[in-house]
Amino acid sequence: MAILADKNTRVICQGMTGTEGSHHAAQCIAYGTDLVAGVTPGRGGERHLDRPIFDTVTEAVEATNATASMIFVPPLQAADAILEATDAGIKTIVCITRGIPAHDMIKVKAITRAHGVSLIGPNCPGIITSGESKLGIMPSAIHKKGTIGIVSRADSLTYEAVMQTTQIGLGQTTTVGIGSDFVMGMDFIDVIKLFEGDRRTKGIILVGEIGGNLEERTAQYIADEVRKPMLSYIAGVMAPPGKYIGGVGMIQSSGIGSAAYKCAVLAEAGVQIVQSPTELGPRMLDFFEG
Repeated sequence: MAILADKNTRVICQGMTGTEGSHHAAQCIAYGTDLVAGVTPGRGGERHLDRPIFDTVTEAVEATNATASMIFVPPLQAADAILEATDAGIKTIVCITRGIPAHDMIKVKAITRAHGVSLIGPNCPGIITSGESKLGIMPSAIHKKGTIGIVSRADSLTYEAVMQTTQIGLGQTTTVGIGSDFVMGMDFIDVIKLFEGDRRTKGIILVGEIGGNLEERTAQYIADEVRKPMLSYIAGVMAPPGKYIGGVGMIQSSGIGSAAYKCAVLAEAGVQIVQSPTELGPRMLDFFEG
């Protein structure tokens, strides 16, 4: 059992003939993903990476019965690419593209939710169900099939959580990088709900960031609904208030959105907090050996 994608998931890649799409599609195929086709308007009828290329997502779905798509197209076309996949009946969409205008994503989010689509991203590293399927850009070699679900909005720290759980032998069920844009598809609650219902997932790691209130909203859900052991690390502990800190999120002010505040509300909900990402593996192991 896995969440969002497994070895039987038939995947297409929108933008597979571009530089980024071509590179990462090849990596996904090498990992074992059942990547059945690519979509590039104007290149229909060609083959790339030994897969057929179609002009539209609808044509690709009709020919391959694909149910998932990963998207590598420029930011100004990415919202239309998500909506095209949604209209074609794709139910899991991973959008790697960064820089999509927020007003485009507000519209996209409403439509994908209304159609029951699981949208991961944009501006994210994607998902890996360890040993089965990869949709995105995560480094494959550090993943190990196991029992821990990981959800993160801090891209590089996602890999640290993966490495830690691999090194202690617990491994991962599925790792989900939800991205850190202001308007995103699936959030922490959406993913944790899937992990809580997944019999193979025995523990959950949440990697958050300063800024916004996503972790605070998630804490109330965890307190009410989650019974599996959870660990969390919040990136940006040393960030000064009022500053925009590049890859670790958004502006924090008056304590709201700070690492300290997020850690406090998550701890109150029953989540164990670690002060360094290097503690994620050993502390998770304590749940099962303690």
